[in-house]
Amino acid sequence: MTSIMKKAFSITVVILMVLAASFSAFAQQDTITVVHELGEVEVAKNPQTVVVFDYGLLDTVDSFGVKVAGVVKSSLPSYLEKFRADQYVDIGTLFEPNFERIYELQPDLILISTRQAEVFEELNRIAPTVYLTIDTSDYWGSFSSNLRLLGEIFDRSELVEAELRGIKEAMDVINAQAAELGASALILMANDGALSAYGPGSRFGVIHKEFGFPAADSNIEVVNHGQNVSFEYLVQVNPDLIFVIDRAATVGGSISAQQVMDNPLVRMLNAHRNDNIYYLTSQVWYTASGGLVGTKIMVEDLEAVFQ
Repeated sequence: MTSIMKKAFSITVVILMVLAASFSAFAQQDTITVVHELGEVEVAKNPQTVVVFDYGLLDTVDSFGVKVAGVVKSSLPSYLEKFRADQYVDIGTLFEPNFERIYELQPDLILISTRQAEVFEELNRIAPTVYLTIDTSDYWGSFSSNLRLLGEIFDRSELVEAELRGIKEAMDVINAQAAELGASALILMANDGALSAYGPGSRFGVIHKEFGFPAADSNIEVVNHGQNVSFEYLVQVNPDLIFVIDRAATVGGSISAQQVMDNPLVRMLNAHRNDNIYYLTSQVWYTASGGLVGTKIMVEDLEAVFQ
């Protein structure tokens, strides 16, 4: 064998060894099988390029220290304002993804929630897509389950368990205080001048179930945008506590929740007379519930009742 042939043979052997090592490393890469409401998907642990649609999921993975490549920027909550920076790719809206931009990112994982359910199949063709949502009838169960799954994917299980313990303890304290107080509570959403009410089993039912505030009206219709109500209804129910979510402050509008509640009939209510009308952090409750940081903010909002 000539020296040239020996050299070529050696180079070939080296290339084959490198390819074999790369293949072996790929084959041994840890993965996790995720079964969710929309399907089953194989996800690499600690994915490198991550695209996130849901703001609750975004605040959770950000808390983990995960580098996110693409987000929806159109209605970012103020506490996630850093994701408006140019280093994060704008991947469309909550309902209309920009598939071309997402494809160009070549993501290893896409995280979605309810608002993206209809485009799950299209996104899943681009990269493994995981659908996680909050069950409004079991906030704690679905929240803790989602957190544990994300903790497993991103190798943050110890952090997750510590965070869950702290949040659960805080929620239990509020629950006990609410039971002792025994004050009836009504949840209202102000939407640019209009009012709607939410009760047990609704998207904000966590206030009644997990946080333990008794409902002022247990017969409120469970619909996504709440039951339309009048100021006369408020007088009839006359709650001891009112929790207000300002939708206009989140999605845009000209009339604030405070303006809506500045009404002679509201001033007749027990809640108003006793200074027990609480304006919740609307961007969290309306668009980012279910996140690790968002849930802590929800806890702080309700702790204010006892401060």
